[in-house]
Amino acid sequence: MTLRVPEDKLPAPVPAEVTSQTGRTLLNLREMLLRGDFQPGERISELPLVARLGVSRTPIRLALDRLAHEGLLEVLPAGGFIVRAFTLADIWDAIEMRGVLEGTAARLAAERLTDTRELDPLRRLRDELDAMLVPTIDSYSPYLDLNEAFHSALVDLAKSPMLVRMMERVLSLPFASPSALVFASAKLPHPIDLLSVAHEQHRAIVEAIENRQGSRAEFLAREHALMSRRNLEAAFQDTRVWSTVPGSSLIKLPSAV
Repeated sequence: MTLRVPEDKLPAPVPAEVTSQTGRTLLNLREMLLRGDFQPGERISELPLVARLGVSRTPIRLALDRLAHEGLLEVLPAGGFIVRAFTLADIWDAIEMRGVLEGTAARLAAERLTDTRELDPLRRLRDELDAMLVPTIDSYSPYLDLNEAFHSALVDLAKSPMLVRMMERVLSLPFASPSALVFASAKLPHPIDLLSVAHEQHRAIVEAIENRQGSRAEFLAREHALMSRRNLEAAFQDTRVWSTVPGSSLIKLPSAV
């Protein structure tokens, strides 16, 4: 027997215009947080955001709830939200988790590949990234988009909706994205060498998946993610470089760094 919930007990549907407003508000608020418009520990109130963003309280409240779910905000016991501060341990854990998930995705992709043509989107993105080995200021934005698309296509090849959901949670953190440090790394010593290593790893990952080498693909993807940690450690040493890292204002660095 199927139990039916009385219609008067069902949640009211969210109007489409509210949904679209919430999406835009969420993007705007996340960008403001990562840009440093709010400081760690700062309280976020709905009413000032209504005037600042020009939307009603409903999409703002929904967006704040989502940002708290992602971990960028904390919910106060008495209600309301504050901006979350992150530690170095948080950063390393987030990068480690991305490496574990992308490694698992690469292994599953190799194991679940049924037709090598499934790799065509990943190959195309690899080739487009290779053609932009030395991105310029003007081409950095499309370069970042291609890099994000490559990593997203890798996860899609795992054919695991659960893995996709877990990856979305990890990537919501400001320093976990595979492209979080690409722009910053361009200002580090020997940027071309760093990008060359990353591109070689892209090629090796695609080759391992194509050859059904699951363990090798997993190892390569995890090593590729760990490049973010090495780049981040180098960025710590230069305040000019560090300021280009998305969400750097939310991260508490030890005084010795």
